Amino acid sequence: MEKWFVIRKGGDYEALGKKYGISPVAARIMKNRGISTEEEARSFLSNGEPVLFDGEIMKDCPEAVKILSDKITEKKKIRVIGDYDIDGVTSTFILVKGLRKTGADVDYRIPHRVKDGYGLNENLIREAADDGIDTILTCDNGISAVNQISLANELGMTVVVTDHHEIPFHYDEDEKIEDLPPAAAVVDPHRGDCPYPYKMLCGATVAWKVLQALYRKMGISDDESEEFLEIAAFATIGDVMPLTGENRTLVREGLKRLKDTKNRGMRALIDLSGLAGKDLEPYHVGFVLGPCLNAAGRLDTAEDALTLLLSDDEVVAHDKAVILKEMNDSRKSLTEKGVKEAAEQASAPEHENDRILVIYLPDCHESIAGIIAGKVRERFSKPAFVLTPGHLSDGTPCLKGSGRSVEAYNMYEEMIRIRDVFLQFGGHAMAAGLSIEQDRLEEFRRRLNENATLTDDDLMPKVRIDMVLPFSYASLDLVDELKVLEPYGTGNEKPLFAARNVHMENMRVFGKNRNVLKGTAVDESGVRQDVVYFGNADLMEQYIQQKEKVAVTYNPDRNEFRGNESLQLVLKNIQ
Repeated sequence: MEKWFVIRKGGDYEALGKKYGISPVAARIMKNRGISTEEEARSFLSNGEPVLFDGEIMKDCPEAVKILSDKITEKKKIRVIGDYDIDGVTSTFILVKGLRKTGADVDYRIPHRVKDGYGLNENLIREAADDGIDTILTCDNGISAVNQISLANELGMTVVVTDHHEIPFHYDEDEKIEDLPPAAAVVDPHRGDCPYPYKMLCGATVAWKVLQALYRKMGISDDESEEFLEIAAFATIGDVMPLTGENRTLVREGLKRLKDTKNRGMRALIDLSGLAGKDLEPYHVGFVLGPCLNAAGRLDTAEDALTLLLSDDEVVAHDKAVILKEMNDSRKSLTEKGVKEAAEQASAPEHENDRILVIYLPDCHESIAGIIAGKVRERFSKPAFVLTPGHLSDGTPCLKGSGRSVEAYNMYEEMIRIRDVFLQFGGHAMAAGLSIEQDRLEEFRRRLNENATLTDDDLMPKVRIDMVLPFSYASLDLVDELKVLEPYGTGNEKPLFAARNVHMENMRVFGKNRNVLKGTAVDESGVRQDVVYFGNADLMEQYIQQKEKVAVTYNPDRNEFRGNESLQLVLKNIQ
């Protein structure tokens, strides 16, 4: 069961549309997205030069830049330590390639998901010391590595942290105290004392901002850092950051450049995915290109993904792109199997009253636990953790897991309340990672649920409708008018419209996986439109056959077939 509601924010949309040169419908949707002031509206609609904030505003960025510039001048060995997902790989790429341009003596390590786990660990610190590394520079990790950075300090190394994750904290009576790591500089916009005006940056963007400031310090033109804008945009989408504020500007500009990218590895991946010459959208990054970069770190080593981006050789770039695409195809089949098993567990009687689902998959590869948790969360509309067998970096057996949450449940803060259960944990409101001792699985599940205060309403999927719009108002002109609101993504979803008393006609199932339902729909005013539904087409067809009329939500879209264009409504929800 879903809860549908129409977003109602008052305003003179005719006047607003005239003021900003957009349609009244676009003006209403913009207001629905929380854009209320003239300054916000101008920025949202801007097609001019991108307005991005200066990274030097970030707390500790000037200190980080001074440390790095001094180390580069002194020819000290610098090691970048990133992470194995899209954001970690692209962050590492930006810093390594950028530091090489400054003449730095730099190398890198990306932790192995299974052997090392997430972020810094003691083995990586000791390896760096043995290799004569003077300075460790983290990206997309480090904010919670208090013990590991303390060890690095003891071994005589300097550590600079660049990260974008939430800051660990504890309470002293009623006062919230941040637990910052003891690094020489900690650059993270989530710091309570950081004045940076936009907090929701991905790790790659934070790394890029620091690099821009370093370039200026070392007399390198700002233009030289522009090659990384498209990569930061790619990471912003891939790490599911909200497409609001500065991220919206970054992604809009980055996607324009990505289409004609000079990066040989990215070009090879785009070509191999059949996207050459096409205008790229967040969908292409989030669901076609990005998963290929992610698959390397999930099933083997993220070194392949980083080599792809760093390669100046077209043959190497092509070969790596082929490897990554094949890995992603393999990952998809493993995920389907895991989701089926997880759904069976979640449907079992012992989980019926659980508000927080904790699923153990003994035969699942730990790298896809997060994807499976996301699918379980979507299916059952409950926060979900999926755990698998794993090992700590020192070889100690444990359970490792990933969680995905719902809006009403701050997963990270709830985990802090039971922090004694974990060997390691981290994350944010909507997602988290963890490791626990093998015999504490049931305790983990029990304590999360004992603390949960989620109501039935909290767990009911919410469908936010922008407008009730009869089919007669849907047109190709409307599709074009709404383009001013792009790019769409998290925090700026595609406009969603609704129609009541709709009769479905000639509905047929298509596709190898029977996941496409096509036909025509007639609304209460008698207007007929072509419609398509993507999902469990067989189940939806059966449902529609039982109903004389239904209510639908939809996105209007342009359908191109054999050179002809027509309006098509993409159905999203049917009741």
